[in-house]
Amino acid sequence: MEKPKAELLAPAGSFATLKAVACAGADAVYGAGERFGARAYAGNFTDQELREALDYLHIHGRRFYLTVNTLLKEQELWGMLYDYILPLYRHGLDGVIVQDLGVLAFLGEQFPGLELHASTQMSITGPQGARLMKELGCGRIVPARELSLEELARIHREVDIEIESFIHGALCYCYSGQCLFSSMLGGRSGNRGRCAQPCRLPYRVGGGHESYALSPKDLCTIELLPRLLASGVYSLKIEGRMKQLEYAAGVTGIYRKYLDQCLEHPGEAYHVEEADRKRLMELGSRSGYTRGYYEQRNGPQMMAMEKSAHTSGSETLQEEMRRRYAKKPLQENIKGILKLCKGFPASLVVEWNGNRISVEGAVPQEAVKQPLTQEGIREKLCKTGNSAFAFGELEIQLENSLFLPVGEFSRMRREALEQLMELGLQEFRRDLRPREAKPVEMSLRPREAKPVDMSLPPGEAEQAHGLAVAVRTWEQLETVLEYGFVNRIYLESDAVPRDAAAERWPEAVRQVHRAGKELYYVLPAVLREGSWEWHKEQLTMVRKAGVDGFVTGSYEGLGLLENEGPGLRENGGRIITDSSLYVWNSKSRQALSDLGVWETTLPLEANWQELLHRGYEGGELLLYGYLPLMVSAQCLRKNTAGCRKQSGMMQLKDRYGKTFSVLCQCTDCYNVIYNSAPLWLFHQRKRLKQLKVSGYRVSFTTEQEKEIRRVLSCYDRVFCQGEEPEPDCIPKDYTNGHLKRGVE
Repeated sequence: MEKPKAELLAPAGSFATLKAVACAGADAVYGAGERFGARAYAGNFTDQELREALDYLHIHGRRFYLTVNTLLKEQELWGMLYDYILPLYRHGLDGVIVQDLGVLAFLGEQFPGLELHASTQMSITGPQGARLMKELGCGRIVPARELSLEELARIHREVDIEIESFIHGALCYCYSGQCLFSSMLGGRSGNRGRCAQPCRLPYRVGGGHESYALSPKDLCTIELLPRLLASGVYSLKIEGRMKQLEYAAGVTGIYRKYLDQCLEHPGEAYHVEEADRKRLMELGSRSGYTRGYYEQRNGPQMMAMEKSAHTSGSETLQEEMRRRYAKKPLQENIKGILKLCKGFPASLVVEWNGNRISVEGAVPQEAVKQPLTQEGIREKLCKTGNSAFAFGELEIQLENSLFLPVGEFSRMRREALEQLMELGLQEFRRDLRPREAKPVEMSLRPREAKPVDMSLPPGEAEQAHGLAVAVRTWEQLETVLEYGFVNRIYLESDAVPRDAAAERWPEAVRQVHRAGKELYYVLPAVLREGSWEWHKEQLTMVRKAGVDGFVTGSYEGLGLLENEGPGLRENGGRIITDSSLYVWNSKSRQALSDLGVWETTLPLEANWQELLHRGYEGGELLLYGYLPLMVSAQCLRKNTAGCRKQSGMMQLKDRYGKTFSVLCQCTDCYNVIYNSAPLWLFHQRKRLKQLKVSGYRVSFTTEQEKEIRRVLSCYDRVFCQGEEPEPDCIPKDYTNGHLKRGVE
């Protein structure tokens, strides 16, 4: 199947919607089956409907991409995924949209030739991440929605990979895939397709009034199509698998009109009619539309603020969309030749797309009363109903005074069209024998410290296990240095001002090494154009200064370390991935190991039984810390009080009075919203020792010296001395995270 110059990609949560968006002009459709899709509450397709959808789209020259864009648990990866994909792969599945690194590796190994697309859930923000995805087998990336036109253009220039980008529909407040808000507050994980959308609720920012400060307006880029194409975007993606048929088809139809203008008349003046702008608005939006991040970094005009509800079109408009796109079948024009001669079987030949089918019927008889006529035969044969074909040309060769039963025409037509369709679909079929997929042996190198054994006598456990401590500020660093059982310190890249980095980082290395500890440089949560070059230079500087390794939570950061790290592997430099580079299964962990990752961080949404089943030897477990619930390109301070260009903390309060700290990280320009209560697992030590992790970590964000000392003293008592925690060291309000409950 030949690909178009640019692809209009539409959503479908049902078979009816799929047919409607195809009729409206979609070149490709994306949707999910009943498993592993990021919209678990959408209608979605049964296994049988998926196969029918593939046939329907393929016969009309369109493509279908299956969303497998959730994180998979160990038993799902090895016990369910292969059997789910195999029949679809054989049937001609065009591609799979993937979030989980283990799923990506698994599908690449098990299903040769299957297109793999890196989901926007992977938060690809630049050429390093894109290059990494290509290395891992992806032919296409769906970058973070927060990227500008210039950033997309840079990826296009530097990496030979297709770019798919959203052009219309709902926007997340958070970088997709970097959100634990719904999961931690309500147990419904966005990483499992069950987001409860807490961002659409009202909040108070600082001491301000209640507003929808976390709810973006919907995206509309109809004005930007020529610039998107010029930036190298190949696939133009409409969001909306949970939207109504009328919305999906109506939006697709309007974008089809203007994409065709761009492709047919490149370089000519581009103009969107006011009636079409109005039509898009009437089809539905959330507090109006925004052009998103393509032309700006962030800003209050992108947010709903005062009203968050999504409106939908009038019944009159919806009926128009149904009439135009849902009630008219999409059919391919075919050529037919019917021959009716006395003494010979009737013959019907149909031709389409280079394929030719011939079927025979009964021998016509001499007409007794009413002989066959050209008009009568044409009327009977052309009743193709809702089939994939319609006669665009029909030649009838008819001798005089012949008769043939009406049912014979219907049978010949039905058999011819069925055979024509099967012949047309043969090119998509694949042959692959079922084979048993087995888990791989892990090869991640565990750190030198061994897992703590709670049966050790008091005093010996300290030597058996050290502790990693993550800190955000220089003051926190100086406090942590006093504790001998701390053997690693993870220091944020923005802990010192950039203009003092060349002096302060070598000083930090000296202090940490004098204390007998290791120092790791923590890359920012989001690495984007504007700070990428600076961090590249930083890697050289801190390596020369003697840091022991690096911590990254993004694929862009991992790609930077892999491709730009100055002799990182050769010089023994270690790469540790944070919890936002998910390792829910052994395959994802192995994939990171193959990329040179020395150690991973255990996922925050897995319960202890899942962690135990998975076997995370070599992984680090977070014991304490205010968990990051959202990482956003938006800035609450800028959107409510104006930008100060100075990093710091502010407060966000929900409708129940819970307060969330918000980091305004101005050095790299993003916000982090932290949970209102810290994760605290010290009381779970008996369970934790069963996991045989390679190390524990505590993470400090807003804590002052007194709180830091309280937490570390408690760690000493529980994990070094083997005693129970004292009541006054237990936080008044804390969370077990998902260690007990997990997520579905």
